[in-house]
Amino acid sequence: MDHNHHASGHTVVSGKRIKLKKQMSKSKQKGTMAETAVVQYLKQFWPNVERRALQGSKDTGDIAGIPNVVIEIKNHKNYKIPEWIKETEQERENAGVPYGILIVKPNRVGTTKVGEWWAILPAEQIASMISELERLRSQQIG
Repeated sequence: MDHNHHASGHTVVSGKRIKLKKQMSKSKQKGTMAETAVVQYLKQFWPNVERRALQGSKDTGDIAGIPNVVIEIKNHKNYKIPEWIKETEQERENAGVPYGILIVKPNRVGTTKVGEWWAILPAEQIASMISELERLRSQQIG
């Protein structure tokens, strides 16, 4: 059988042009699995949460559906926390929102235990978040 590969991503087999699906990389599979697990976990709090489509240079995180928050998910054997925090901060700025949360899947903690994964954000953002929560609670009481 005659096979000719073309830069267009098509392959010609016996005179017929077909498009072959590219195999998803193992790294991409891990990322997709982690993002899906986080979405399923967060849906109990925010029913409209969903994975965000890839956006290129103006990325605004991996998860959509939580107001004023960008979420970046990482599932890697080796942690690159400073690099990932910078990436999350850039995505937060791109989205124009006050909070950017990096969620990291720890090694040997499965996708059924997302509540045990690490949520990392700058201290000033968590302080602002808690302060806003306290302000809202005091309004409800008073």
